[in-house]
Formats: sequence, C-alpha cells, structure tokens
Amino acid sequence: MIKRFLILAALSAVSVPASAVQKPAGSADSAASFGARENVLDINLSPDGKTVAYIAPRSGQGNALYTVDLATGEPKVATAADGKPLRLSSCNWISNDRLLCRIFAYHKGAGEIVVSSRLIAVNADGTGLKLVSQLPGANALGSTQYGGGVIDYLPAEDGAVLMTRVFIPEAKIGSIIEKRDEGFGVERIDTRTGKTKLVEPAKLEAAEYITDGRGNVRIMGMMPRKGDGYAGRVINYFYRSAGSRAWKPLGSYDVLTGAGFNPYAVDPDKNVVYGFKKKDGRLALYSVLLDDSLRGELVYAHPSVDVTGLLQIGRQRRVVGATFATEKREAVYFDKDVEAMDKALGKALPGLPQTQVLDASLDGSKMLVWAGSDVDPGHYYVFDRTAKRLNKILLARPQLDGVALAPVKPVSFRASDGVSVPGYLTLPPGSAGKKLPAIVLPHGGPEARDEWGFDWLAQYFANRGYAVLQPNFRGSTGYGDAWFKDNGFKSWRAAVGDVVDAGRWLVSEGIADPAKLGIFGWSYGGYAALQSNVIAPDLFKAVVAVAPVTDFKATIDSARGYTNFLIEKERVGSGPHLREGSPAQNVAMFKAPVLMFHGDYDFNVEVSQSRLMAGRLRDAGKKAELIVYPGLDHQLDDSTVRADMLRRSDAFLRASMGM
Repeated sequence: MIKRFLILAALSAVSVPASAVQKPAGSADSAASFGARENVLDINLSPDGKTVAYIAPRSGQGNALYTVDLATGEPKVATAADGKPLRLSSCNWISNDRLLCRIFAYHKGAGEIVVSSRLIAVNADGTGLKLVSQLPGANALGSTQYGGGVIDYLPAEDGAVLMTRVFIPEAKIGSIIEKRDEGFGVERIDTRTGKTKLVEPAKLEAAEYITDGRGNVRIMGMMPRKGDGYAGRVINYFYRSAGSRAWKPLGSYDVLTGAGFNPYAVDPDKNVVYGFKKKDGRLALYSVLLDDSLRGELVYAHPSVDVTGLLQIGRQRRVVGATFATEKREAVYFDKDVEAMDKALGKALPGLPQTQVLDASLDGSKMLVWAGSDVDPGHYYVFDRTAKRLNKILLARPQLDGVALAPVKPVSFRASDGVSVPGYLTLPPGSAGKKLPAIVLPHGGPEARDEWGFDWLAQYFANRGYAVLQPNFRGSTGYGDAWFKDNGFKSWRAAVGDVVDAGRWLVSEGIADPAKLGIFGWSYGGYAALQSNVIAPDLFKAVVAVAPVTDFKATIDSARGYTNFLIEKERVGSGPHLREGSPAQNVAMFKAPVLMFHGDYDFNVEVSQSRLMAGRLRDAGKKAELIVYPGLDHQLDDSTVRADMLRRSDAFLRASMGM
C-alpha cells in the first residue's frame, strides 16, 4: 500500500522576494537562455479584474505563486513549492482575495513511480493556507493519489467550489461504524471553513462530471470495469434535464477510437451540451439539446482538419467559439462581441498574430490576454474594455528578450509513397537555407501534432546554426482518421517512414548537407529518432532521444498495474510489429551514434526503456551514451537540466557530424 501523501506542512505561505523568480541569464549562453523554463506557468485574473495571479519557476523544479496588484504593480508570493518533490500545477481565483491551487509530486512507491495531487486554498497575501482535498480516514480500506478536481468555481459564492472526489470505504475491526461510500462523487467545499456538502454520491464506475457553471451537475460519465478490475474503453454518458435530478442516457464515447459524442461544456441558457463527434472522419463540434429530444446540431466542422478546441471565457466558462489548426491555429467565434474584440486586439498588436483571451473579470470589463508569434515567445496583457487600454504585464520568456529568433515556415514534402506530408521548417536567422547542418525533430505523442508558433527546442537549434524540420507524420492527430491511421504504434512504418522522408527531403532540396544531418526526438519523437536508424541506418549521422519509447512490449507491461492497462494494451496492439517496430529489438541495424537522456522519475516512459536500449546498443558494439537525471520526470522540468541537455546535444551532434 502506498503511504498517504501529506503535503500541507511542506508548503510555505511566507513572503519571498520577487527577485527569487528566475531572471534573464545575462550571458551569451544560448543553452541557458533557451532551456530556461517559461516564466509564466499558469496565470489568472481575479473576479474584480484588479489582481493577476501567476505561477513562476524557481530553482530546480520548484515554483511560486505570485499575486500582482495591477494598480501598484507590486508582486507578492502567496505560496511556494521547492520541487522536492512538491510542485504547483495551477492556481485559480475563487474570490477576489483567495485562490485554489493544485499541487502534485512524483515519488517512488512499491517499486514504481507514483503521481499524487492535492488541492490547497490560500489568500492572495499568503495567509489562510488550508488543505482542501478530503483525505481517506485512518480506517480507510485503501488510498488514493488523486486529490480531487474543481468542476465549478461557483462565481456567485465567496470561496466555495464544486469538487470531484474519490471516496474510499472505511471500516474498523471490532466496530460497527463504517463508511461504505466508494467511487467517484462530487462535493461542495467552502475553502474558508472547510465545510463540505455532498452534491453527487459516489458511484463506483463514475469517471466524469460536468456542470452548467451555475452549480448544477448536468452530465455524468460512467466507465464500466471489466471482471478483472481494469477499465473498459467506452464511457457511457448521462444527462439531466433542467431542474431535474433524474439521470437519462445521453450516448457513449470510445476513448480508443474516438467514436461517439464526447461532451465538454454545458450552456445553461441554451440548455445544450457542446462536444466533439466525428463527421466524415474528422472531429467536428456539435451541440445536443438536454431534453427528451436529444436533438443534435452541427455547430462547426472544417473540411480538411479536426476541430479540436473550445473557446471558453470568464468564470462561468461560457462557450464563445472553437479552434482548429491548418497551417496555423485559427478560431471561429459564435459570440460577435468576442470576435470583434479579437479583431481589435489583432490591430493593436500587429507584430503578434497569435492572440488568446485567457481569462476575464466577472463583469467582462477586463480581459487577460496572451499574444505571441513564431519569433516571439509571448507577452501577457490586461485589456480594459471600458477604457480601451491594453497594458503589458509580463513576458513569457524574458531570457530571450532581444534575442533574434528564426521565422517558422509551413512546408510540405513528398513521402516515398507519394503522399504529401505537412511540416514546419525553421532556418537559422539570416540564413540562405543551403547546405546547412540540419535536424529532423519529430513530435511526441504520437497522439499530437506540431503547430506554427514558438518552439524552444527548434529555436535553440536554429540559433546554433541548424535547419530544423518538424514533420506532422502519419499517426499525428488533427488531420482526421485517414491521417491518424491506426496510431503511431500499430502504423509505425508509415509514421517513421514519413520522419525518414523528412530527412531525405531536406537533402534533396539542398537545405541539408547530407554529411551533417541528425535527428532529435522526445518521448514518441525519441522513439521515431531511434527507429529511423533501423529502417534507414545510413541517413542520419547522429541520433538524440529524450525519454524515448524503445520497446513496445515494455510499454504495455508498464501499464499492467493501472486501471487503463487493457486500453493501453489494445492501443499498442499485438503481433509481429511489437518486435519489428521496437528499436531495442533491432540494434544490429544501427550505424549512427546515439545519445539519450532520461529522468529516473519518469511516469510516462519508464527510465528502464532507455537503460534497455543503451545496454543492447553497447552489447552490439554500437556507440551509445545515456544521461540519467535523478529526480526528474518526463518533462525534465528544471532549467539547469534542460540547459545541460541542450549543450550536450549540440556538442554531440557537432562531434558526430565532424563540425
């Protein structure tokens, strides 16, 4: 049994000087500048629009919650976590003077990496720190690492929220007193007094609840378990009619294939739930009327790509639009007022074509806005709609202020089977783009895609003189079922084949010097980097893989102790591709030297996968090096470590390419 995660005493609610926040390096060390964690990890605007709260990094994996009075510009630290192991994940206002924060930690238990989370509340001035998560009692028949999640911030109430909770039954030998509640439920919690009220009783197979933003739970998702206790792949959704407590069937959703309707947000005025469903093999946004008719309506579909995001605004999370990515991320608005404001922001910030409204005051008069581009990591502004004034408050990456960054160009290239593959090309600033050292940089996931904009990895290597190509290979999401194939595991040949063809295109176009072509990938991207050496061992002269998947069977086995084991097993699949698609099973094919990095607290991809790969390569007489960072997780979320990883990668690539 894993020890209950006690965290309140480990957090400090004392004043910390603003100088503790990481500052620009002030040196020519590009690895330190590009490797520095983003200066704003989470940011929100108070309900009255007078104060901003944001999480900023500190040394190591630590971070701190700052509140800034917009009238004075004076920052204060409300609380901080040292990253050993506690870290702040997000903080949201629950009144004008109080915030609710999620904190989490990676730790080792029973021989495996465990992630625990808890919720705390704290006043903006650092006082009133209180643990909000409801922990199992001393007589609990189990434990939970999940500290709950906020599903409604109850804007009309002062400091109260609706939270999900995992209920654990309790019993004591020799006593008739017991608690039988078990499963997933919802409570109303007053974060000032700690008083709770049961809103939705625990249900053993419940997996999700969605409210209308006014304190009413309207949607519930149930995920039936198999006889062995593992979760099934289908979520059955239920709804409540307005004013009713009775649950009625809404539909089902397959988490593996994406078939069915996946609800996201309820609009109480229209009495509809918004969600995503496939149309012609691509995700589209639909609304469903929450009455007996269950009348569905197509809200927006794009003819070429998936519609993947909802635009929600304000503390009620009102739906105002949807987003999708073609070559660049775009938005379609359903609210004409918000659309007009977005256009006005675009005119006011002509050099920053990407804008996003992150938060709003309760009355909507003030907006928290982010704006950036491919050559600008971003700025944060507060927009006063009444005064029509836009005030810059923070830089996303002050370490890069004044550094020349490289424009990102959407491109496409022909794969070996004639299919056109989209991607993004970043050339060194001022470069003519010919006969350069070059890197193919496949994304992770594989259920993900790259988008146009600032990317710290691509920009670092461009700064160091490399051309960088990021291919959205087959198996990427965002382009519909036909492009996703059977995912990047079962369809690894198509995915890795596209990655290899990205390198060949760089050479054929004269962009890359064929003797100076390398590949760098993280997570699944690290897998693709390694497996590219199996199918095209002469193409890349150096391989860098961060936290890579190296063995498909090991990936399945690592999920065996979790409820999603059957889903993961089916996702990766079975058959000959488990061996053929695993680089650790095919080291004899390798010719290029390999450098790998991994954190030994990686929950996503166990460090054992890199150790297996390094051992197999060395046993086969291949050149391989593995750098393991103690106490670091999948993201290597430490500025010093990231800088070290960048320096070592650049030096390795240059040495391997004879530069």
